[in-house]
Amino acid sequence: MKENCIVVHYSEIGTKKGNRDFFEMKLIENLRRKLKNAGVNRVYRRYGRVVCDMENGADPDRLTYSLERTPGVSNFMFAMKAPLDIEEIKKTSCALLEGESFDTFRVSATRSYKDFPFSSQEVNEIVGEYISSKLEKKVRLKDFDVELHIEICEKEAFIGCKKFRGIGGLPVGSSGKLLCSLSGGIDSPVAAFMMMKRGCNIIFVHIYNSLQVGEELLKKIRDIVEKLTEFQIRSKLYIVPFESLQKKIIASIPSRYRMIIYRRYMMRILDKLCMKEGCGGIVTGDSIAQVASQTIENLNCIFEVSSFPVFSPLIGMNKEEIVEMAKKIGTYEISIRPYPDCCSFMIAEHPETRARSEELVKLESLLNGADELVEECIGRAKIEVIEL
Repeated sequence: MKENCIVVHYSEIGTKKGNRDFFEMKLIENLRRKLKNAGVNRVYRRYGRVVCDMENGADPDRLTYSLERTPGVSNFMFAMKAPLDIEEIKKTSCALLEGESFDTFRVSATRSYKDFPFSSQEVNEIVGEYISSKLEKKVRLKDFDVELHIEICEKEAFIGCKKFRGIGGLPVGSSGKLLCSLSGGIDSPVAAFMMMKRGCNIIFVHIYNSLQVGEELLKKIRDIVEKLTEFQIRSKLYIVPFESLQKKIIASIPSRYRMIIYRRYMMRILDKLCMKEGCGGIVTGDSIAQVASQTIENLNCIFEVSSFPVFSPLIGMNKEEIVEMAKKIGTYEISIRPYPDCCSFMIAEHPETRARSEELVKLESLLNGADELVEECIGRAKIEVIEL
């Protein structure tokens, strides 16, 4: 390919004023880690953008895939560099388009370096006239075949033909760490992604019944984490066996309350791991009233046992919206693989939908030794690290 660099733009980072340097450097750090083995040899700042210099033979499809999955990137463009000289800009623009199949084009110049002697509109006209003459193509401001973008910065100009959309948001790691409860269904991976997009580094926890689920089925969970690691480069996964605590709940708790009690003890496990990892909160895939345990009353009862904030980014989303997002980020096809839910057989025909905290506390008093079992579950957890 003719292009020798990638111009990366952000949006929200530009509004951070005094903290802008911090967010820019975090994005640069993430891009360096992510693209170091993908044909990029240098990543650096230019005012209002980040530039990635490419090696010869870099794979544009691989780079596009990576950049489209990098939180903090609003859009990006493969580009050629040109010195800050209008004649060089004309020649480079013509060289980029030469050999391409098109009949009509437009030039769209922006000028962040205001000392350049030509305005953006003048650059559009000068370069457009030159290309039209040299390549015998027509300028068309609407319904064009090709749009040539020229970005004039303080040290050079960047010239490219196509801009790709990123996912926006903030670079992972700029907003701290959170712990995500990963069920293996459709919702929780989307919840994790939503918080990654807000700059959070996510640690995953999967709680399961080891009597029901073997290593082969756990591959689904690892595959989900591996797919989500495309957005944050490195992930830690806790796999926590729960059957001992589950048996005690089944033996002692009326069936209509089991799901809520189960989730309260799962939240206690998450709370302790959150403290261990130094995280700032817990992420769940809950959506209001999607299932019986997700009524406002039941969620209040579940979340109250955590000493950390609980974030549920899907809380107001419809199932169709969640499925659409899961397909977009690539987790949907993995999430719908068969997998036994460790608590499905605990669901009563008519589960409690308006639980009260005092009732649940009384019921939990019947679970002698449950707190020790929480510690036992955590002690038996497997920890895995997944990296790009």
